[in-house]
Amino acid sequence: MSEKQELIKQMLEMQRKFIEYEHEHGLDPKDYWAPDEGHELAGYKEKYRDIAMKVVDLAHAEKGSSRF
Repeated sequence: MSEKQELIKQMLEMQRKFIEYEHEHGLDPKDYWAPDEGHELAGYKEKYRDIAMKVVDLAHAEKGSSRF
């Protein structure tokens, strides 16, 4: 499996866990945008963004283009 495929798989797993959390606990916007340290969602959106941008970079590299 390529690095891009592995990252996409990781993103899908993160989405699955997020949806599970939301169904079990509901979702207060504060928990997503500014969670307390140690909260289950702490760092989630930053980590997801970083992985997504890596996927974009890998896709550009495959096509020989650049996002910059």
